[in-house]
Amino acid sequence: MHSFARQTFLENMAQTSPNPLALHVVRAEGNYLFDVDGNKYLDLIAGISVCNIGHQHPAVVQAVQAQAAEFMHVMVYGETVQTPQSNYAKQLVQCLPENLNCCYFVNSGAEAIDGAMKLTKRVTGKTQFVALTDAYHGSTQGPLSLMSNDYYSQAYRPLLPSVHFVNQNDLSAIDSIPWSEIAGVVVEIVQAERGDQLSSREFLQALRRKCDQHCCLLIFDEIQTGFGRTGTLFAFEQVGIVPDVLVLGKALGGGMPMGAFIADRALMSTLSNQPILGHITTFGGHPVVAAAGAAALNVLQSEDLISAVFDKEKLFRQCLKHPKILAIHGRGLMLAVQLADFDSVQLCIQKMLDKGLFSDWFLFAPNCLRISPPLTISNQEIESACRRILSALKEN
Repeated sequence: MHSFARQTFLENMAQTSPNPLALHVVRAEGNYLFDVDGNKYLDLIAGISVCNIGHQHPAVVQAVQAQAAEFMHVMVYGETVQTPQSNYAKQLVQCLPENLNCCYFVNSGAEAIDGAMKLTKRVTGKTQFVALTDAYHGSTQGPLSLMSNDYYSQAYRPLLPSVHFVNQNDLSAIDSIPWSEIAGVVVEIVQAERGDQLSSREFLQALRRKCDQHCCLLIFDEIQTGFGRTGTLFAFEQVGIVPDVLVLGKALGGGMPMGAFIADRALMSTLSNQPILGHITTFGGHPVVAAAGAAALNVLQSEDLISAVFDKEKLFRQCLKHPKILAIHGRGLMLAVQLADFDSVQLCIQKMLDKGLFSDWFLFAPNCLRISPPLTISNQEIESACRRILSALKEN
C-alpha cells in the first residue's frame, strides 16, 4: 500500500525536482510530523515558516470548522461583506503603523508580490524596479522578474524588463540606479533564500531616503519574516523603518494558503478605478482561511510566543557548536547553519531524517541547513534537536 501511494504521487502529480524527498506524511500535530510507518519527526522548518504556532493548533482547527459550517466561498474578493475577511484585516492593521491601514488579501506570497508591483506602477506611473541580488519573492512571472539568478529564470524569458539588481548592503551600488525611472524597491529585511542574511539598518535607511526623494514606493517582503519569526511581530519593527507597502504570506493563513499586500488606503484606492477591477482575485481572503489566520494571530499574541524567540535563538547558537559548522546566519528562529558544501548539507539532512528531524536547505545558499521551527518549540526540543544534528554531523 505504501509503495502504491508513492507511485501515485510520482505518476499523477507534477514534480518540482527529479528526486523529491517523498516523505509520506499522514499526520501533523504540535511540532511534529508523522509518516505512514508511524515514525515521528521534529519539524525544524515549519512548512518553510508557515506553521509558526505549530501544526493543528486546536484554536485554528476550531475556527476552520466553525467557519466552514457557516459559509465558504460566496463571491470574488471585495464584492460582498464577509466578516472573517473584514475582522482579520482590522486585526492586522491594528498591529501596524498608521500608513499601513488597508489590506488586499490574495492566495499566496507570490500573488501578493504581484499585487504590490501592480499597485506600485499604478501609484507612481513608473515601471522600473530595484531588487536585491539572490532574492526570492515567488515563482510567478512578476516575482520571477525580481530574481537575479539566471538558472531559475532563463527558461521563462521574456520576463518584466527594467529590473535593477543591487547586492545586499552595498551602499555604493544604490547611487548608480536611475532613480527618476524607478517605481518601487522590493527588499527583504532578512534575505531568506540567500541563507537568512540580514539587511543592515544603514542600507535600508538609504533605500528609504532614495524612495522619499524620488517618489518611489518601498516594499518590504515579510513573507517569511512575518508573525514573530525574527523576534518581533514584523521584522521592520527592529530597524525602525516603515515601508510604503508590506507584503505578507506564509504564516498569515495559520497553515492555510493566504497572502496579502498592505498599504495606505489612498494608495490602494487607485486599484478601484481607471480601470475598475484593477486587481482582482476569486479566492483571495477565503473566509475559512481568514478565520484560520485570525485564530493563529490570536494564539501568537495570547500565548506570548514571540517574547521567547530570541532566547530560543541563543539556545540554538549555544548548542550548535561543531568543527563542521562554519557559521550560523539569521535572526530569531530563522537560522541558516553553514556547512562546507551542498553535498554535506544533503547528507546531513538525510541523517537527520533517520534521527527523527525534518529539515531543508536554501535556494541560493545550498551549503546551509535551514532551521526555522514552529515558535512553539520548547527548550528541551531545541536541545534534543541540536544533539541529533551534532550526531548527524559526526557521521557525515
